[in-house]
Amino acid sequence: MDTREVLEQLKAGSMTVEEAEGYLRRQPFEELGYAKLDTHRQTRSGFPEVVFCAGKADEHLVNIFQHLYQDQGEVLGTRASEEQYHLIREKLPQTEYDPISHIMRIEKQDKKRSGRIAVCTAGTADIPVAEEAAQTAEYFGSNVERIYDVGVSGLHRLLARLEVIQSANCVIAIAGMEGALASVIGGLVDKPVIAVPTSVGYGANLGGLSALLTMINSCANGVAVVNIDNGYGAGYMATQINRLGEK
Repeated sequence: MDTREVLEQLKAGSMTVEEAEGYLRRQPFEELGYAKLDTHRQTRSGFPEVVFCAGKADEHLVNIFQHLYQDQGEVLGTRASEEQYHLIREKLPQTEYDPISHIMRIEKQDKKRSGRIAVCTAGTADIPVAEEAAQTAEYFGSNVERIYDVGVSGLHRLLARLEVIQSANCVIAIAGMEGALASVIGGLVDKPVIAVPTSVGYGANLGGLSALLTMINSCANGVAVVNIDNGYGAGYMATQINRLGEK
């Protein structure tokens, strides 16, 4: 629950003055010993804390997920394994899991989405990163248009969807190999392009480094680059831009 929700409940009479005062007096984080949950993050930044699941001990992950759900009424986890999903689902059976993006989430059913973000991939192998970006943006309240497999080896596929891409408030361009898709899209739209290099490719792709260097050195204007395979970071930033576009 964020400060606005507290004030709205107080105004509606579903929360007492004492309850609201107690909430507002809380520390801006919850101490768990092994983690300090940033319960004040949504008030500061407009986005709640998200759980990076990979590498966390089972007990820690379950407790973090439960506490954030109790506080926020929803929770998003990235880079989750299927085993971690089953652990969480034992405690929170409403949890959903996508094995392609490795996103695990509990989401409010009445959530409203606005604006539009176009998520484009060069190839089908880039879809796991694209889905991480798309589902992150949707969780944070953006409408997402998925445009997959429109890489530079067949530009007619991209041009066939150009009207939809140009109408978005922001475009996420996801590509491995040499990463040229971001530059092409950057030259066709008047909106910000967030480029995501992926580790898809053969030996000289160097785990995504070749695509990263191409995107950083793009001659197209308005292209910003996030880290290799960082769909979450792209979805977050695209939502910030989308919100500005809707304002």
